[in-house]
Amino acid sequence: MSLKAKDQQSFSYLYDNYAGALYSIVLQVVPDKDIASDVLQEVFVNIWRKIESYDPTKGRLFTWMLNVARNLAIDMVRSKAYQNSQKNQGMPESDFFDKGGSSTQLSVDNIGLKKVVNKLKIEHRVLIDLAYFKGYTHEEIAEIESLPLGTVKTRIRSALIQLREYLK
Repeated sequence: MSLKAKDQQSFSYLYDNYAGALYSIVLQVVPDKDIASDVLQEVFVNIWRKIESYDPTKGRLFTWMLNVARNLAIDMVRSKAYQNSQKNQGMPESDFFDKGGSSTQLSVDNIGLKKVVNKLKIEHRVLIDLAYFKGYTHEEIAEIESLPLGTVKTRIRSALIQLREYLK
């Protein structure tokens, strides 16, 4: 039984034992459960197609699969189709009403956090937005902003320190 030989039993074993863990990774990036399920399916299709590219000398199989899942989830969130579908969605009623139908507050944490982030200098605010609200890596941010990687890391760290002060 071998994955690289594309043995069906091996892939069934992978799916049975790792689908839950990979689904939770995808769900952290793609909050819509239906879309996350589709991404998970795509993850296993990619694992099936690209298993030859897995190099056991570079890390564990689970880590490689986790990266496949994370990258596909991020690609989905960045895709125009996904972004357009999210623009057209209304807020679910559960965000406004509890089971008794009475009004409840929206997530104050998220609203408050955005206000605090807006207090940062623009160069810090942009980097925090890209890193923590849009999910880009430091390397991707450096490329997007045409900044050295060290500068990106330093500014993000400075911004986080400043945010910690604002939140005290």
